[in-house]
Amino acid sequence: MELHLKITGILLIILALIHIAFPKYFNWEKEFRPLSLMNRQMMRVHTIFIALIIFLMGLLCLTSFNELTEPGLGKKIILGLGVFWTTRLIIQFFGYSSELWKGKTFETIIHIIFSLLWIYISSLFWIIYFS
Repeated sequence: MELHLKITGILLIILALIHIAFPKYFNWEKEFRPLSLMNRQMMRVHTIFIALIIFLMGLLCLTSFNELTEPGLGKKIILGLGVFWTTRLIIQFFGYSSELWKGKTFETIIHIIFSLLWIYISSLFWIIYFS
């Protein structure tokens, strides 16, 4: 399990760093222009904090296997991570319209990759929690 938790840590850190490219990749400069200043800034600030919390989750997984697998606070943190990533898995299928990826090769591949990633991560946390 320790190896899987470290792999997850690395994957989460990479995922957090990918957020740096979001504004350019998703063309936020143009897309956000019609939004109010508050909404534009809120999207940017929330993206930064989402990336930060994902980075910190990754760091925790990478450095704290023993602490996370011990009864008490460690198991409670693992439970929270399991709930968080299982919720993200559910949102992958019910929070995004399939119009965003169906019939589009690249987008379908990304959808499948991230679906598998959320399954892997959430399953790992549940396995650790119940072991």
